[in-house]
Amino acid sequence: MQHPFSETRTLFPILTRKAQLSSCSQSALALPVRAAIQDYLASWQEDGMDWMGWMEAVNDAKSEFAKLIHAHPDEIAVMSSVSDIASSLGSALTFEPAQNGIVVGDIDFPSIGHVWLAHERKGAKVRFVQPDAEHCISLAAYAETIDRHTALVSVSHVSYYNGFLQDIAGVARLAHAHGALVFVDAYQSAGAIDIDVERDQIDVLASGAQKFMLGCPGIAFAYVRRAVAQRLFPSNTGWFGRVNPFAFDIHGLDFAKGAARFNTGTPPMVNAFAARAALKLLNSLDIPTVETYLRHLSGVALEEARRLGLELASPADPHRKGATTAVKVKDAARIERLMAEKGFIVSARNDVIRIAPHFYNTEQEVIGALRTLSGMLAG
Repeated sequence: MQHPFSETRTLFPILTRKAQLSSCSQSALALPVRAAIQDYLASWQEDGMDWMGWMEAVNDAKSEFAKLIHAHPDEIAVMSSVSDIASSLGSALTFEPAQNGIVVGDIDFPSIGHVWLAHERKGAKVRFVQPDAEHCISLAAYAETIDRHTALVSVSHVSYYNGFLQDIAGVARLAHAHGALVFVDAYQSAGAIDIDVERDQIDVLASGAQKFMLGCPGIAFAYVRRAVAQRLFPSNTGWFGRVNPFAFDIHGLDFAKGAARFNTGTPPMVNAFAARAALKLLNSLDIPTVETYLRHLSGVALEEARRLGLELASPADPHRKGATTAVKVKDAARIERLMAEKGFIVSARNDVIRIAPHFYNTEQEVIGALRTLSGMLAG
C-alpha cells in the first residue's frame, strides 16, 4: 500500500534517525507542536503573562478535540489526566442502593479500576468483566454483568495491553438498556480511530493528549453529553467549574452549563498550546483514512510476526484491534531499551512489547522492528 501521508511524515524530524513506533505510550514530536510550545515560552518570557491569550489556546484545544470526536465544544472539559476525569465523574454519582453498580473491564488500564474501587467507600459495588483466553471481552460478557443495579459501565475503546478493539456502541446499548451511563476511556484510540460520540451514543469519553493525539502529558479532555452533564454535580471541582469563575465568590457554589462544570482549577497552559497544534494537525487529515492505513499496518505487523514465529498477545484479525500489536516476551523492559539502541522506539508493558505505529510510520519500519525483535529473542 502506498503511504498516504508521506508528505506529512516530514513534520516529524525524529523519523530521519529512528523509527518511533510507540504511539500507545508517546507519539513522535511534530514540528508544529514544538513551535507551539516555543510560542508559549516566548509569551511567558516577553509578556510576563497573557491569560487571555493562554485561555484562547485552551478553548481552541477543546474545540479541536470536539471536532476530532464529532462533538460540540460546549461538551468538552479539560483536566490533567484521564484518571482525574474518571475521579470527577465518580464524584458526581450518588450510588444509591438500588443502582450502585460499576461495571469495568478486567483488561482496562489499572488506574481506571483504582478510581472506581475508591468509590466503594461511597456505596459503589465494582464488578469486573472477565476476558476470554485471547485477552478480549465480548459483548455477551458485558451483557451477563450489566443489570438493573448498574449505575455506570466503564469501558476501554482499545486495550492498552494488546490493542483489542471494543464495540463501544454495543456496550453503550447494553448500558442504556438498564438505565446506566457509559464511560469510554479513549486514550488508546483517539487520533487513530474515527470516533463519533453522537453516532455511538456515548455519555462520557476521556482521552489524554500524548498518545495517538500527538501531544504531551499533562492534559486530558472529557466529553460529557449535554443532557448528562446537566444532571451531574461533581464534588471534585474548582473555580473554572463555576458559572462565572471571575466572580471570586467563596460562599457561592454554582455549576456552569454543560461539560464546563467538570473543569476544575487553572488549566495546564503550555500543554494546551501543544494539544491545540497537535489536534489541528490531526484534524487536517482525514481520520477515516488514518484508521484504514493503521489497520493496514496492523495486518502487516500480524503477518510478519506470524512469519517470524513470534507469540502474539493481540487479536489475530486486524479488524478486532487498534493500531497496537503486542508480542509476548520475557523481560520486556530490557528488550525495550535494547530496541531503542537499535533505532526502534517501542513500548513495554508487563510481558509484551507493543509496536504502535501512527499515520507517519511506514510498512518498512513496522517490519524492521519485528525482525529486530525476533533477532533479539533468538539470540
